[in-house]
Amino acid sequence: MSPKLFGTDGVRGTANSYPMTAEMALKLGAAAGRFFRRDGSTAHRVVIGKDTRLSGYMLENALTAGLTSTGMNVLLLGPVPTPAVGFLTRSMRADLGVMISASHNPHHDNGIKFFGPDGFKLSDAAEEEISAMVFGDIALAEPENIGRAKRIEDARGRYQEYAKTTFPSGLRLDGLKVVIDCANGAAYKTAPEVLWELGAEVISVGVTPNGKNINDRCGSTHTQTAAEAVVAHGAHVGISLDGDADRVMILDETGHVADGDQIMALLAGRWAEEGRLLGGTLVATVMSNLGLERFMTSRGLRLERTAVGDRYVVEAMRRGGFNLGGEQSGHIVMTDYATTGDGLIAGLQFLAEMARSGRSASDLVHQFETVPQMLQNVRYAAGQNPLAIEAVQAVIAAKTSQIEGRGRILIRKSGTEPLIRVMAECEDEALLRAVVEEIVGAVQAAI
Repeated sequence: MSPKLFGTDGVRGTANSYPMTAEMALKLGAAAGRFFRRDGSTAHRVVIGKDTRLSGYMLENALTAGLTSTGMNVLLLGPVPTPAVGFLTRSMRADLGVMISASHNPHHDNGIKFFGPDGFKLSDAAEEEISAMVFGDIALAEPENIGRAKRIEDARGRYQEYAKTTFPSGLRLDGLKVVIDCANGAAYKTAPEVLWELGAEVISVGVTPNGKNINDRCGSTHTQTAAEAVVAHGAHVGISLDGDADRVMILDETGHVADGDQIMALLAGRWAEEGRLLGGTLVATVMSNLGLERFMTSRGLRLERTAVGDRYVVEAMRRGGFNLGGEQSGHIVMTDYATTGDGLIAGLQFLAEMARSGRSASDLVHQFETVPQMLQNVRYAAGQNPLAIEAVQAVIAAKTSQIEGRGRILIRKSGTEPLIRVMAECEDEALLRAVVEEIVGAVQAAI
């Protein structure tokens, strides 16, 4: 069996260390190129986008070399949001889309995500085939069939024009002062320009990338920066994206943060009223708050839960024919508009509701009462598996029994970092804290 390369969101790791080396990127490119050229024809193309990490240059060149070596013609998009790659893969009739990004991770990490010709992320089965090819012999193209590479200068503009079409044609953002935090990432030009073109007064933060400051004390995982800007400028609302702009957090006029659950509740309720919520169902992960489930049930709607990862949300949406889903972390998937989470378009949908209703952000972001929830992360070293330790399992079983009927516990390994995530919900906050602290203590003792 070949080593496991792909996690919950592509291949990811520390730049210039396995598996995020130029050598591995070249092999991944060659394997993906061969996977999509199995019919032997020569008219194949791939689009490659990236965020603003310094290592993006290295990986972009290595991927290009691998892809062209198997006869793929490469179209280089430059820095664009992850959802732009999904959109442009379909728009440009490409066989494959590639995004070079580690999303919300710090600059020293990077990753490679693949999109199929339909603009959706590849299935587990496809990733396993590509992974097996990486560690095997890859048939290269004949000299006369080596691919070409070309830079697409207006890729960002194409996506921006599309993003604006998702905003209701009869509305504008005139009179709204909006803080946009782009995390010094892929949307540092895209998001402010779209908001300004729709009429907003825009205060931009996190728009001076230098290759090393992506997600650094800014963006959706550090909302203090946007919150301070909202208050300082007297803004009506803040929109905080992550490094590749596929997730979003909304901040009201006081700087209070609304996570993905509240945004999904707003959209689900509104879409249901308009008859747009297909199947009367919202798809979310096991991490979403119990309060969201109660919100949906109280309106005669349904919440379907999946494993953590926006790809699993999308798979469930496609399987069930649903058009709205996402994660508490801010991935909002609207398949009427995009093939993956899109922070900018989700932000536009929130702003459209503000413009349509005339209601304040603070009114709109509070859709339901959350059940108290705690999440703590425990980092572990390579090769360790603390959840397999009998003493840890015993504590988890005991605490699960203790909280049963009053809440729930979810413990899992992160799919993108070496972390054990310990999450619990319970209306008894003292019990909640005690349960989480005891489980975390057991995990830490096992490391």
